[in-house]
Amino acid sequence: MSKRFESRVALVTGGARGIGRGVVERLAAEGAAVGIVDLRHDLAQAAADAVIEAGGRALAFGGDVSKRETLATAAVTLKEQFGSLDILVSNAMWVRYGPIAELTEETVQRMVGTGFMSVVWGIQVGAEHMTAGGSIVNIASAAAFLGIPQAMIYCGVKSGVLGLTRSAATDLGPRGIRVNAVAPGSVETEGVRINVDPEMVKLRIAKTPMRRLGQVDDIAAAVCYLASSDSSWVTGECIKVDGGVTHAFL
Repeated sequence: MSKRFESRVALVTGGARGIGRGVVERLAAEGAAVGIVDLRHDLAQAAADAVIEAGGRALAFGGDVSKRETLATAAVTLKEQFGSLDILVSNAMWVRYGPIAELTEETVQRMVGTGFMSVVWGIQVGAEHMTAGGSIVNIASAAAFLGIPQAMIYCGVKSGVLGLTRSAATDLGPRGIRVNAVAPGSVETEGVRINVDPEMVKLRIAKTPMRRLGQVDDIAAAVCYLASSDSSWVTGECIKVDGGVTHAFL
């Protein structure tokens, strides 16, 4: 594998499991030093240990990504340890589906905090610590383009991520910092297994032109493209990595 990130330092939220873990491993394999943020420090540390055992460089951070201080502290520590912050991937999300009538303040606040406010703070922290050549990649979702039943808050949060991405790209472009998004379809992760029943998974596969769930590596490859100089004139964009499902639904 190429070492296109050998001199780069990345911060990944929700990097201990699922898509985030795949992104961490891909960035590290291509040479980046990676900071891994998760609500559970033990899981973040396990992910960091795996990177280090494979010959990479990593630091673990535990904390609530809906709080600015969590990301600010991680960014400062990464700069102290590795000298810079060049890539920031906002991946963290907490999801629960259900009828509109059953929404609770706790559920809404947690989804918005984890999935939307963390992106706000990630952009702000990236803007503070990055120099020209920096890249911020936000994980949106095919749900940003669809009206998924019983997923009003999730669809709303992910649509909001796209708005943040476009506006931040406009603001930060003159400084040479790019901001983009990746919108995965259904990916084979623990989160999908928890929130989507097996029959619905079968239906999603049947409605996806590629006739399969996405894999973590599919998403990590797109993230790394946007994080790299290969996409040096791409900003404010969203790459759908969904097997064609949004087009099929529409």
